[in-house]
Amino acid sequence: MTQSVSDTSSYGFGGRLTADFPSQIIMDITEVCNLACTHCPHPIFAKSEHYAGRHLDPALNEKMVEEVRDHGQGRTKYIRYTSNGEPLVHPNGYDLIQHAVDHSGVYVTLTTNGKIMNEKRTQKLLESGVHMIDISIDAFKPETYAAIRVNGNLDVTRANVLRLISWVKESKATTKVVVSFVEQPQNTAEIVDFDRFWRDQGVDYVVVRRLHSHSGAVEGAAQALKDGSKQLNRRPCLYPWERVTINARGDIAFCPTDWVHGSYVADYRTTTIREEWQSAFYQSLRRAHLTNDYAKHAFCGNCPDWAATRWPHEGRSYADMIEDILDSEESKNV
Repeated sequence: MTQSVSDTSSYGFGGRLTADFPSQIIMDITEVCNLACTHCPHPIFAKSEHYAGRHLDPALNEKMVEEVRDHGQGRTKYIRYTSNGEPLVHPNGYDLIQHAVDHSGVYVTLTTNGKIMNEKRTQKLLESGVHMIDISIDAFKPETYAAIRVNGNLDVTRANVLRLISWVKESKATTKVVVSFVEQPQNTAEIVDFDRFWRDQGVDYVVVRRLHSHSGAVEGAAQALKDGSKQLNRRPCLYPWERVTINARGDIAFCPTDWVHGSYVADYRTTTIREEWQSAFYQSLRRAHLTNDYAKHAFCGNCPDWAATRWPHEGRSYADMIEDILDSEESKNV
């Protein structure tokens, strides 16, 4: 027998979470990645039947931008180019980002590992007008970086980020620079040095993320989360009320950490974000989270990452950082 969530009034739409349209659009535009990070399922994903080295059809990016422009104003806080591949590997990645910046009417961010962000590409990013660039680094020491971000080189990535910071200052660009760090056993001792170093270099934010299991795909992290939440009453995951993902296959998905297409909602070519967000499927998914009954939603039922997501009333999250930036920009324009 399932047990309902004890206080459903704490979970649902309100504030930045709206029933009309998602507050976040995650654009997972490529399955290809140039690193093999130890905390990421990509190396396994790349050898699985789910992988085909796909890149998102630019026409679907244009469709998304049009939807956000028409239905997301005042609702969608940002479009985020990130997720299961390295966005800058997409052959049209810069153009997709620029199109969103120019035509969506909302904040546009990029999350990248920074490996191929050389001088030419850095200049192109700044010219695109992207509002925020988040570089995932995960280490302060080169040897730790090499161990976690396999096939990467901290000296190269660090130089790329320092160049970006310098060019933002010199050009007086409005692009925000963020560096991020996924805390895990190999790097926990480096958090303070990482934070101090990058703040001294002039980044706008340093983000330290909690390790999650990518919907159970990273077995060690999944078991740790399960062990850590045994004494907790399961609560709803935030994602069904907050975001949708458009993946490289051209699907709408409800989970940004899905590597097995278990969160498939619909083929984006034949529907719209708005229609699916308000659909019977999404209502059923939200009801499953509120009642703790995952009989028809096994992908969520088997996922331990609910314990690592934060609702707006439960503490700060990445979305709060974006709201801080937007509020700061608005205050400058008053």
